[in-house]
Amino acid sequence: MQTQARATHPSGSITQQPSAPSVRPGAVLAVLASAQFVVLLSTSIVNVALPQIRDGVGLSDSGTTWVVNAYGLAFGALLLAGGSLSDLLGRRRVLLGGLGLFTGASVAAGLATTSEVLIAARAAQGVGAAAIAPAALALVLGVFPSGPGRGRVLGVWGIVTGAGGAAGVLLGGVLAEVAGWSWIFHACALGAALVLAGTAAVVPALRRPGTAARRFDHLGTAAVTLGLTALVWALTLARDEGWSSPQVLVPLALAALLLAAFVPIERRQKHPLVPPRLFTAGQVTTGNILMALLGSVWIALFFFLPLYQQHVLGTGPLATGLAQLPLAAANMVGSLLAPGLARRFGPVRTLTAALLVEAGGMGWLSRISTDSSYESAVLGPSIAIGLGLSVAFVQLTSLAVTGVRPVDAGLAGGLVNTTRQIGGAVGLAALSTLAASVTAASPGHHTHLQALTAGYRSAFEVSALILLVATALVPVLARRSGTSRRRR
Repeated sequence: MQTQARATHPSGSITQQPSAPSVRPGAVLAVLASAQFVVLLSTSIVNVALPQIRDGVGLSDSGTTWVVNAYGLAFGALLLAGGSLSDLLGRRRVLLGGLGLFTGASVAAGLATTSEVLIAARAAQGVGAAAIAPAALALVLGVFPSGPGRGRVLGVWGIVTGAGGAAGVLLGGVLAEVAGWSWIFHACALGAALVLAGTAAVVPALRRPGTAARRFDHLGTAAVTLGLTALVWALTLARDEGWSSPQVLVPLALAALLLAAFVPIERRQKHPLVPPRLFTAGQVTTGNILMALLGSVWIALFFFLPLYQQHVLGTGPLATGLAQLPLAAANMVGSLLAPGLARRFGPVRTLTAALLVEAGGMGWLSRISTDSSYESAVLGPSIAIGLGLSVAFVQLTSLAVTGVRPVDAGLAGGLVNTTRQIGGAVGLAALSTLAASVTAASPGHHTHLQALTAGYRSAFEVSALILLVATALVPVLARRSGTSRRRR
């Protein structure tokens, strides 16, 4: 396969001219997968080091959560806009811009001496990540056509995506204990800078088919971005303020209004941000609904598990990080096996089995107690969860992008990342509120550690139930989607 140099036709459309160097698929995949890894790494790398970060910049206990939330809010709210811009402006160009912003923001976070600068830098990291994730996935889809080869590529994508959360906890623990919290952000900056250089060197500027006549949907983008921002903002405040607080109810109402207005706005747009045809391609709807449910327990897992290990089991940041290695290894194995399992047993059966395995692991994890050990209560569930999570992620990503027109590849990538991220924000807020409520309502004769553990147990129990609901929905949604395509 050869790279194509873009030329502008007199009519304004984009054509391609062959250029000399050949695309090196392996190198391209390595660079793009590394971009995805950096994005996911930054989601969880701060979790273990939050106490050190709080003391370093003078954050309050409630303000500490914004070190996590500022990144997630900007990332989740802007993913659709990032995907659309990558389709319109060029995936490579948007990826390079996102990596540049992410690198600068990471350096600023590492140098921050005040809470305001740190939180602003984390939000800027999220903006960069919202450009990186959909552009990188769209480039992968452009370089690797549909077929068994793409299945293997998505397996690699699953490895780096699933392992990013576990690796973030590991690396965050190591750096916090050995070098100090600021090096968490400097490491992110170094990783993004290396990916930026790799992108400039080996990733081709693929043509953008069918985009010449398209225009950016400013009104639709504003409605969905502000709506998602209000939603994530409300959900991140819910744990501390309570669901009945005006600080939560007002942004929730605003989010409902804006997201409801998004539908009629899109119907009136000649070039909508989310074209209706996207939901008639393949099983995009099925993939995104199930990805939202998977995301709702995914991000919460990497929030609650380190808390249990540090607060109840008494492990330090480094030991907590090292304890994630079995989960990361299981994730790698599952992602490698996923394409072969789907070819042998079919995607529906494979996805159903993966979700059941992950649900079983969550149920097993819900048996933790104050007297448990890592070996007896965490190790086995971590392996089961890692296997199920990775296989499910690969299958759902494939469902969400297969059959999508090349012109919509960036948007499809942004959409599936958005559903996972927003699902994660909803899940984390709801499960955190649940855990805090259970802890507060624990009997008076319980110790503080017993009350904390009861809250963590409830979060893992509900996570298992969510995964069982997702499992039951798999055949229903797949059958309904298949029926709709046959009718068309």
